[in-house]
Amino acid sequence: MERLSELAKTKAAVIFAKSSCCMSHSITTLFHDLGANPAVYEIDRDPRGCEMEWALQKLGCKPTIPAVFIGGKFVGSAKDMERVSELARTKAAVIFAKSSCCMCHSIQSLFHDLGASPAVYELDHEARGREMEWALQRLGCNPTVPAVFIGGKYVGSARDVLGAHLNGSLKDMLIEAKAIWF
Repeated sequence: MERLSELAKTKAAVIFAKSSCCMSHSITTLFHDLGANPAVYEIDRDPRGCEMEWALQKLGCKPTIPAVFIGGKFVGSAKDMERVSELARTKAAVIFAKSSCCMCHSIQSLFHDLGASPAVYELDHEARGREMEWALQRLGCNPTVPAVFIGGKYVGSARDVLGAHLNGSLKDMLIEAKAIWF
């Protein structure tokens, strides 16, 4: 348990995985696609891997891998993160929002003004919205809404999107992802 705790703190994001696990690979790829560089520990290649897997089970990791730690704390497994990742790829532009959030509404309006028609997932109306919000938080979305993805990649929050709009790069990203045509 102590070894697991030490390894979980080696980087801001840590993933315990198995080399043969496709979900481990998917979560690692998702983190890289979002611009993160997590430490990945493949427990099937570690001499103390069985011990680490038992420690993950004791922490409540079900399934035990992939297990994601951020800031040294266990934040979850692949299920909810994979759902967010799938939805982020449903269209060229995707916004995770809440119906009561004025910044979410403003970002949606900006996209429409630019000619884009983003997929909008209002977390307060989604059946698994709470879990999706936690997954966004684990991916580094702060605040969690609006969380904007273009071309399947996390762009950022309202502040990031507005900054990209002001410097002209938002329109370029939307064109490159084929969310708008020029």
